[in-house]
Amino acid sequence: MGNYEYAGLIIGGIVVILIIRMIIGWWASKKVESNVDYVLAGRRLPLWMAAPSIMATWFAAETLMGSSNEAYQYGFQGVVFDPFGATMCLVIAGIFVVRLARRAQYVTIMDFFQHRYGTAMSVIGTAFQIITYFGWTAAQIVAGGAVMQALLGWPLSWGMILVTVVVTLYTLMGGLWADTALDFMQMFLTSIGLVIITVAIIISVDGWSNMIGMAGAQYTTNTFAIWPTAEDGYYGYFGVHGWFYYIAAWLSLGLGAIPAQDYLQRTCASKDENTAVKSTFLAGALYLAFGVLSPLIGVVAYGALGPDVAGAESENILILMAMKYLPPVLVAVFVAVIASALMSTSDSSLLAGATMFTENIVKVYKPDLSDKESLRLTRISLLVSGVLSLGIALFASTIYKLAVMANTTILVGMAAPYLIGMYWKKANHTGAIASFFSGLISWVILTLAWMYMYVLPVVYEGEMMDDVIWDSIYIATTPAFFISVLALFVVSLLTQKQDPPKALTDINGQPVDTKNIFAWSKSAD
Repeated sequence: MGNYEYAGLIIGGIVVILIIRMIIGWWASKKVESNVDYVLAGRRLPLWMAAPSIMATWFAAETLMGSSNEAYQYGFQGVVFDPFGATMCLVIAGIFVVRLARRAQYVTIMDFFQHRYGTAMSVIGTAFQIITYFGWTAAQIVAGGAVMQALLGWPLSWGMILVTVVVTLYTLMGGLWADTALDFMQMFLTSIGLVIITVAIIISVDGWSNMIGMAGAQYTTNTFAIWPTAEDGYYGYFGVHGWFYYIAAWLSLGLGAIPAQDYLQRTCASKDENTAVKSTFLAGALYLAFGVLSPLIGVVAYGALGPDVAGAESENILILMAMKYLPPVLVAVFVAVIASALMSTSDSSLLAGATMFTENIVKVYKPDLSDKESLRLTRISLLVSGVLSLGIALFASTIYKLAVMANTTILVGMAAPYLIGMYWKKANHTGAIASFFSGLISWVILTLAWMYMYVLPVVYEGEMMDDVIWDSIYIATTPAFFISVLALFVVSLLTQKQDPPKALTDINGQPVDTKNIFAWSKSAD
């Protein structure tokens, strides 16, 4: 951007959006009267605010930039994780989870584990997800600092400090009210920007068919295939290794994101049960419709920009395409929105971690905490989370991939006891803990085994160690998840007498109405 003639417009756009974020944070603070207002927007979100907010759970700048880059390299195989896996997550959650979670009036995902299993599982899971959110927030801070460095020429640390201060302040003021209002603005601008770029390309190349004819990818011959192929396998892996990788691509977000606090927090903020269900499906439809445009632009960039874009430049495929096909003013607006979108994920993860700390750690040991004290403690926790996340971002150079690894543990450790525990009455506390640790431990062991016994010697021959590690992690994810499922069933059945299963209860300890619990069922409201 330093050599871009209209870089000043982009910088001005970012400044305006940052100011808007602070104003909305101040406005939202006027609506916060209780802790429920702060962490769940008072459970009053209408459809038009809830759906974009759910969509924004993952639809941020790193998703847009990452998916266009992955598609440029690996075609649509490279974006099975996101947007296709993320869309599957919303469909599955909408059908099987949303009515039960909303009916139970959960504030955090760990409320389920506390009431369905017990304190040990809840505290272990809370600590683990908080660590995950520290890493994930730090990843967004690093990415935001990098954008500021590229645009303004600042040291990376200065950009990270600016991003942290802005995100922490507006979230500190307005909580989920601020986040959802900004999510609506963010999703509208980002989605419209993707549509405008796509239309501009179509017009510039004289039609849809010509645009599709430009599509290609660096490392695959089947550009639009989202399944393993005879020529390319999946990410270059064949046989059982390729299928394990492929299944992991679907499950990492498809199931792994369902037991995550930031998603549940937005679902349970809807004004009623029907709105929660409709919001989830609408978010899924919007996510797929607009999310697929970024990888589409990525594969078209193969013909528009050439097949040799590499390194750090390939991470900016979407911006390069905007600069090539849009007028300067629209480029300025779009890049400013992309830079600002980094904050949409940061605010979600900050609030999620702070909420779980108050609700599922402090209240376990101090159950008589007043609402006023809970609100104050949540805000203090959020401020501490911001400071700690900034500290991690400043000192950990591999933070983004560490965050991804931490997030994947939700699938191997928590998806089985959450999803199965909602429906299988015999699941118990001992089985849930066994499922968590067996999934996590087997995942680590299998990752090391695959890395040293197959991936390293056979595929990479000692080179590209970074890819060796991450390919091994994803290949090992599939069997580790199924081990966690098996452990839940086996250990629960073997310990029924010693550890009688608990019924599914709501936030007040009352049995949850389990009639009409699917998406198409009648609401209990």
